[in-house]
Amino acid sequence: MSRNPQKKKQGRVYLVGAGPGDPGLITVKGLNYLKKAEVIIYDRLVDNSLLDTIPDNTEKIYVGKGHGCHAREQQEINHLLVAKAREGKMVVRLKGGDPFVLGRGSEEAEILMRNAIPFEVVPGVSSAYAVPSYAGIPVTDRRLASSFTVITGHEDPEKFRSNIRWDIISTGSDTLVILMGMGNLATIISELVIHGKPLSTPVAIVSQGTDPQQQTITGTLENITYQVKKKGIKAPAVIVVGDVVNLREHLRWFDKLPLFGKRILITRPEKQAKEISPLLRERGALVIKMPAIEIIPPQSWAELDHAIKNKSYTWIVFTSVNAVDIFFNRLHVLNLDTRWLGNVKIGAIGPATVRALEEHGIFADYVPQIYTSQGLIAGFDRKSITGQEVLLPRADIAGKELSDGLSTLGAKVLELTIYRNIAPDGDASVKKMLLKGEIDVITFTSASTVKNLIEMLNGDWQVIKKAKLATIGPNTASALKQSGLKPDIMAAEHTIPGLVEAIEQYYEVEVVR
Repeated sequence: MSRNPQKKKQGRVYLVGAGPGDPGLITVKGLNYLKKAEVIIYDRLVDNSLLDTIPDNTEKIYVGKGHGCHAREQQEINHLLVAKAREGKMVVRLKGGDPFVLGRGSEEAEILMRNAIPFEVVPGVSSAYAVPSYAGIPVTDRRLASSFTVITGHEDPEKFRSNIRWDIISTGSDTLVILMGMGNLATIISELVIHGKPLSTPVAIVSQGTDPQQQTITGTLENITYQVKKKGIKAPAVIVVGDVVNLREHLRWFDKLPLFGKRILITRPEKQAKEISPLLRERGALVIKMPAIEIIPPQSWAELDHAIKNKSYTWIVFTSVNAVDIFFNRLHVLNLDTRWLGNVKIGAIGPATVRALEEHGIFADYVPQIYTSQGLIAGFDRKSITGQEVLLPRADIAGKELSDGLSTLGAKVLELTIYRNIAPDGDASVKKMLLKGEIDVITFTSASTVKNLIEMLNGDWQVIKKAKLATIGPNTASALKQSGLKPDIMAAEHTIPGLVEAIEQYYEVEVVR
């Protein structure tokens, strides 16, 4: 009796709204589908940091479209959606804003329906109201506006005539929100005025809305084109017409955030940048990443494997998240788990290392009050570790201060290189920004980020001086000084939140000055 052939897996497409730009504005449902997707087909206005949340093996296809520049024509996008779904894949079509608000989401859904491809629409936060909100402009207000109308400023060029009834819209709605209208701004204003809008009607134009590079200009129908030309405002932008624009000066909040528009360079490895990036974004900063550290394995695992199996140590002291993750990954490679460590005591240099240990089911026995090598040594001085063996798994370039300090206290220190720290090539576009002096702050979280960034910039390393230099603690500040650089900002608490707080306080003082 023959077996039934295995049924082919059915693919499915999710049309997901990514929101207007700020990656935090994607819905929970949209983000969940994004993380589970096998294929992501995404637009130009989708924030790249959203893609950082997905596994590396997920297929990502860029199909962005801008004025006069299309990575893929719409017909190609339609074909991709159908083809990937027919491969049995879970496909997320990630679109800026909301898929069904002045986009082509309905056309894509129709193509899927015609090809019998199951699909689901996940609404997104639309730029029509989110961008004005970020500019401090409510689209309705019970005193000024009981209605708002969303209009496209760029209709299908193949249409015989416009569907926009300017004669009705101009005076029939309290607030007008126009998307994709910058290319036709003069025509839009002319239509509004011809059909009854007074020249004195307030207008706001918000460019790069919800992004730290957001720019907002205000004026009237009479002078807004002059203001646009004067300030050089470009698309993508949202145009708001109506009395609610006058509320901006009282309600603006986004461009008043403490680090709004500051370009802050993160030199941490990509994985560890996930802690600092959201904290900076919450304060309005534009986060730019160029990892100055690449972690690679040691030339041999033999020494670490021997140390783990031998288990003659009383203490293991971890001084970085990398050391924690690599040590426990190696433990698992040897078919061992945390039970193997038995009565071994664990020391951790600070909160981030403590959290990394807890992710592996380990609670640190000792964390110093001051999160530095000196702080660790001072605490161990009160623990009577004379004659005890301390395992110190570290990077190849780690300094000798901690191991020498523990040895001075009478400990038998077994210092092992369990990972190597090298300087990557670096992003050419970020290097160009540094050369032009377009970075406001460079953050350094270890001495190696200082050394490696200098190495990455080669003969141009002096451009670092064009930015404010922020360090997580005294050791990193010392590395800057030894390289002929002056630290401008240093965290009082030697943690990532402490570093972000120090940057914020620096600019608060600058404003007072």
